[in-house]
Amino acid sequence: MKEKVPLLQKAFNVWAVILIFWSFYRVNFRTDLPIWFDELIIKPLFFIAPVFWFIHTIEKKEFFNRIDLHFRKLKSDIVLGAAIGTLFLVMGYIGYSLRSSAFSFSVFFNTGVLAMFPIALVTAISEEILSRGFILKRLYEDSKNPTKAIIIASILFFFIHIPILFTALKVTGYMLLSVMIMDFLLSITVSVLYLQRKSLLLPIIVHALYSFSFSFFL
Repeated sequence: MKEKVPLLQKAFNVWAVILIFWSFYRVNFRTDLPIWFDELIIKPLFFIAPVFWFIHTIEKKEFFNRIDLHFRKLKSDIVLGAAIGTLFLVMGYIGYSLRSSAFSFSVFFNTGVLAMFPIALVTAISEEILSRGFILKRLYEDSKNPTKAIIIASILFFFIHIPILFTALKVTGYMLLSVMIMDFLLSITVSVLYLQRKSLLLPIIVHALYSFSFSFFL
């Protein structure tokens, strides 16, 4: 009799396939294509579409409910997310100022910089659906151990970023190490928030502000 594959193992299999295709894409195209193409087309295709397929085909559940993407705590999620995300913006601004030897708030009003926030938001949506709404949620449901679930999910979040970090020509040396550490800390932070709030919206907001800060200030 054929042994039934556990649901969590199936979820890991989907994650592994995503990592393989994402790595293949990044190795072959590196940073040659526009960032908007990566974040608005490739990531939703690679990260969200397989999760959507898994939930509807394997779990046979409603997509948004199974990833906890709802707006029941909209006001408090926005306020708390903005407060935590602002810490990343402040850190990014300090790093930007130290590098440029100039403390000017004009960078926040640069049209090119502000135009990239929607990209950061879409990035956060794709990565949080995969890493928190899909992987972390199922890890926690399987183990009922938040610490174990958060650590494993954060390690997987780190691995999904390796193809990005090591194909980004501008991220090298000390900056590479700093970003790797910050990504891991970000994952732990938003994972804790997700399990406490049972809402994916708050991690998306924090992650979006983090990505915005990293892209333009660090």
